Amino acid sequence: MSESLPIVDAHVHLWDPNQFNMPWLTDIPRLNRPYGLRDYRGQTQGLPIVGMVYVEVGVAAQEVLREARHVVELAWEEPRLQAIVAAAPVERGEAVREYLESLVAISPLIKGVRRNLQDEAETDFCLQPDFVAGVRLLAEFKLSFDLCIRHWQLPYVTELVRRCPDTAFSLDHLGKPDIKQQQLDPWQADLRKLAELPNVVCKISGMVTEADQEGWQPADLEPFINVVLDVFGEERVLFGGDWPVALLASPYRRWYETLEALIAHVPVSARRKLWAENAQIFYRISV
Repeated sequence: MSESLPIVDAHVHLWDPNQFNMPWLTDIPRLNRPYGLRDYRGQTQGLPIVGMVYVEVGVAAQEVLREARHVVELAWEEPRLQAIVAAAPVERGEAVREYLESLVAISPLIKGVRRNLQDEAETDFCLQPDFVAGVRLLAEFKLSFDLCIRHWQLPYVTELVRRCPDTAFSLDHLGKPDIKQQQLDPWQADLRKLAELPNVVCKISGMVTEADQEGWQPADLEPFINVVLDVFGEERVLFGGDWPVALLASPYRRWYETLEALIAHVPVSARRKLWAENAQIFYRISV
């Protein structure tokens, strides 16, 4: 049984909108309240979570370094919090160097950055020269880049990954396919092209919120999971809880148990990699 396999949750959010300015929460009342370590521990009680990767939460631009410092402080309180993906304005190009120097000086826990792309209206936003230059610069600082996109953006970020061969990338939430409408195409073909590049991994996360949030069933997720396992293989898939965003569609335990059941046929060695080992390697953490 995989129930006893250790878990590194590669996609955790913690926030307090009273402490940081998070405008995007205004229209999502279910999420527009504090979700802290105590809540996470309660939601995950009894699960064998041995490590956590914090991912930036969309605070206002002027607060991103303060967010990173705050999460480092949280890690003193929660030793399982062993990696941080901080926000970074990579679209500044070479000018982001000073920011990255300040960021990595905060703590060795900062392993990667994210510049959220999912709401950019310009299709080629991530291919603008300064954006590419900023992402290339991350390799110099030994920082990875989390890709938060929607499925139609896959061809563009695939080209970004191709142009930045020395930077390690993680695709968040399978690239947000349209699970609710069960639209495998062209997502699966685009995903296969991305997976052909060796410097990218994929998080199996955020699926329940892309499904019918009120009525999703495990069978709705299965074909999408199977595609990811097929194209990325056992070495390049990571588990992510996407808590608390996932609460819009599911308690943490239901998402975990659903995925556990859907990958029960996978060899235990591959499940160990998905649940924990691949995240430890990608985010350079030891538990």
